[in-house]
Amino acid sequence: MKGTDADPSVCRLADSFMPVLITKSLSKSYGSLSILTDITISVQAGESISITGPSGSGKSTLLHIIGTLDEPTSGFVMIEGEDPSKLDDGALSRFRNERIGFVFQDAYLLPQFSVLENVLLPIRAFGNVTENDQARGRDLLQTVGLGERLTHLPAQLSGGERQRVAIARSLIMRPRLLLCDEPTGNLDQQTADQVTETILKTSVGDDRALILITHSDTLASRTNRHFRLREGQCYEV
Repeated sequence: MKGTDADPSVCRLADSFMPVLITKSLSKSYGSLSILTDITISVQAGESISITGPSGSGKSTLLHIIGTLDEPTSGFVMIEGEDPSKLDDGALSRFRNERIGFVFQDAYLLPQFSVLENVLLPIRAFGNVTENDQARGRDLLQTVGLGERLTHLPAQLSGGERQRVAIARSLIMRPRLLLCDEPTGNLDQQTADQVTETILKTSVGDDRALILITHSDTLASRTNRHFRLREGQCYEV
């Protein structure tokens, strides 16, 4: 990723109060097409925020930049006081794996692996799975209501159950930042409500921050703060 010079006042703020996330003057454009303009957000541990906006407003682009999956055209992201754009590709991959949990609209489970094996994949990516890791995976699956489905394959699960596996997987590394991109977008209303409850129950704690992209104002109202993207700019509702 391309490095950027951090604003010293923001760095001091991170050192003093250590927000989980700071974005400073983030902008993103593709040629003459501007997607995001001058977005500055600070999110503390224990805080949940939602971001809504019409299709094409840049919600997923913003989340991908925050999650270090994309680069801003200008501005920067600080996660736990560290600028991930300063890292090389290998260090960035490890940083992302350890510090950030992702839940997307699709669960992206590997079909040949069991429920428990899918949850443990982030650990396996950079090391060996221990008995303690397996115990944590089982505990997380119990928390999301799938304690009896450990050995099932993804094809044997409903859509809502697959999303709950994805939630457990996103938490296995104990990330400080959880990013959810339309996690209920493919689900019927009843199942969506169940998955929403699971996310809010398991993802928000004293040491973790949640950022949730959604089309649903009802879901957005469940978070501590609600932002709306409009014409590339972000406004707190």
